[in-house]
Amino acid sequence: MMQISTKNIDSVSTNNASSNAASFRQGLHDGIPIGLGYFAVAFSLGIICRTSGLSVFQGFLTSLLNNTSAGEFAAITLIGQNASYTEIALVTLIANARYMLMSYAQGFIHRLAMAFAVTDELFGIAISRPGVLNPYYYYGGMAVAIPGWSIGTASGIIAGAALPERIVSALSVALFGMFLAIIIPPARESRIILTVVITSFVASFAAAYLQPLAQLTGGTRTIILTVVIAAAAAWLRPVQSQQKEA
Repeated sequence: MMQISTKNIDSVSTNNASSNAASFRQGLHDGIPIGLGYFAVAFSLGIICRTSGLSVFQGFLTSLLNNTSAGEFAAITLIGQNASYTEIALVTLIANARYMLMSYAQGFIHRLAMAFAVTDELFGIAISRPGVLNPYYYYGGMAVAIPGWSIGTASGIIAGAALPERIVSALSVALFGMFLAIIIPPARESRIILTVVITSFVASFAAAYLQPLAQLTGGTRTIILTVVIAAAAAWLRPVQSQQKEA
């Protein structure tokens, strides 16, 4: 009886190991386009890092530990403005708040490890998998995406140090193009999102000149506007109301 039980346990362990390895390889395969895309976007982010005074190692480490474009861009911009640690922490927290909601969908045992790289793209390929998600599939995607993001940032800093200032200035605009590419499609489909986007642009511009907001630092204004506009949109047009109207 003991021998049969041991063989069964060994068989189950072998099957699990084989399944995990296959899921990891599939994650690697599906993560390659994400890693390449991250490299291209992070290259532009590296240009921003360079103009903010970050070294190659600092930029690489920042992207290695913070796998998000919006949050990292906001933090690096504040670093270039000599903002306080509190402002940088709060802006990064607000910009990355949606990832906390995504992390609730992960399995409990692997939640901490997977939450290290909960990004829109990795989350997207994960939820598209049929059935119960094998966490090793997600680890495979992370194994490609994280190096692409961090190496791309370091490469951008290196290129920024070698290229003329005019080209560096032109390349620094590329990241803003990425953000526009993110917000324009949903804004075209939803009047609510379009209203929020326009309101954000107008409010951000006005806050830079109107008192007393103009006296605040850029990071503090971003925190206030993000919380106020997002809260107002959630209160006036909650998701549940939109679903009922649809």
